[in-house]
Amino acid sequence: MLARANENGQTEVTRTTKEPALPADLQIAEDARLLSSQLSAMRQRLFPPSAFKTLRSFTSGEAAKLIGVSDGYLRQLSISGEGPQPEIGPAGRRSYTLADINALRRHLAGQHEPGSAKSRQYLKWRDEAAGEHLQVIAVTNFKGGSGKTTTAAHLGQHFALKGYRTLAIDLDPQASFSALLGYQPELDLTGNDTLYGAIRYDEKRLAMSDIIRPTYFDGLHLVPGNLELQEFEHTTPRQLAGVEDEGGVPFFARVQDAIASVADRYDVVVLDCPPQLGFLTLGALCAATSVITTVHPQMLDVASMSQFLFMTSDLLGVVRDAGGTLNFDFLRYLVTRYEPHDGPQAQIAGFLRAQFGSRVLTNAMLKSTAVSDAGLTKQTLYEVGRENFSRLTYDRAMEALTAVNEEIEALVVDAWGRAA
Repeated sequence: MLARANENGQTEVTRTTKEPALPADLQIAEDARLLSSQLSAMRQRLFPPSAFKTLRSFTSGEAAKLIGVSDGYLRQLSISGEGPQPEIGPAGRRSYTLADINALRRHLAGQHEPGSAKSRQYLKWRDEAAGEHLQVIAVTNFKGGSGKTTTAAHLGQHFALKGYRTLAIDLDPQASFSALLGYQPELDLTGNDTLYGAIRYDEKRLAMSDIIRPTYFDGLHLVPGNLELQEFEHTTPRQLAGVEDEGGVPFFARVQDAIASVADRYDVVVLDCPPQLGFLTLGALCAATSVITTVHPQMLDVASMSQFLFMTSDLLGVVRDAGGTLNFDFLRYLVTRYEPHDGPQAQIAGFLRAQFGSRVLTNAMLKSTAVSDAGLTKQTLYEVGRENFSRLTYDRAMEALTAVNEEIEALVVDAWGRAA
């Protein structure tokens, strides 16, 4: 626009650019198609030839650390021909896929009495006969930008890397969690293949097992998300009003029932909840055995979290009165995108610890360019190699990430009654 004075001294504003020729809805749709096609082209370039993500191989040292043995012992297994054989690269360097690592875990566990401490050292699957229940971890926050999805993705991958049978469920219609785990919703999903397909109220409801998909992480499966999830927010009020068929299960128990139908296949389920307190989030909280709430240490975020906690308490109270079960093994707050040398952030982190004590995780997830740069290619820190960053930057971020996820893993193991 151009502003100028007319002959009467009044300011006139004239437009120097044309308005979009299309109506707003069509212009937005055109922009969406353009962006989607560019993301698809980017995926073709980043992950040829199949255009789907693949996980890098691990060095023998990394594989030995993940399994819990020495590199020398792993070398001896390779020489003697035991278990899956690694790929031998230049200079005799050995590398293992995650599938190889999991096969080695099963091989080593099979050499010991099933269920013994030694067997469990290698194969960490839960023992249902011993009362080790499926651990369902809901990652929540009322406010976007708190690192919720990044936390959920790294947590799910951590459990898979450690050998747990892991299911990731994307409950956010924006589907960033799905994108990080290799799916582009508008290209890879056709309809009725999100969690909504297993919790809807009509005759199109599917079995949960029909919508679970594999990922490029061996041992990590995904129920992807897309805009279809928003339908649950629209159809649930109709069900509550008696317009929709309830199917015998109240709205707050539908997520729990869907997960229960596949419980015997998994040890850990990670739920990435939407950044709003709707019916999906309530269903996730009722299904959860544990909750991680991410907090960015800024005063506005803390104030927002206060409102989130009040609203959550009120709504869950109503759900409890209606017969919902809310028995968490643990509820923890995780400080994310933390800059320890930032004085105000350090004060707010201290304030949170003073208020909530041990309910704030001891370790915080640091703000790191390594995590941000990995995200540019829709990857996590576990996927990118150390050679892509300065050694200090990568090691610092990985140390913080490992500390956070191992602290959460220790809480899960404790909930099962195992020694950490």
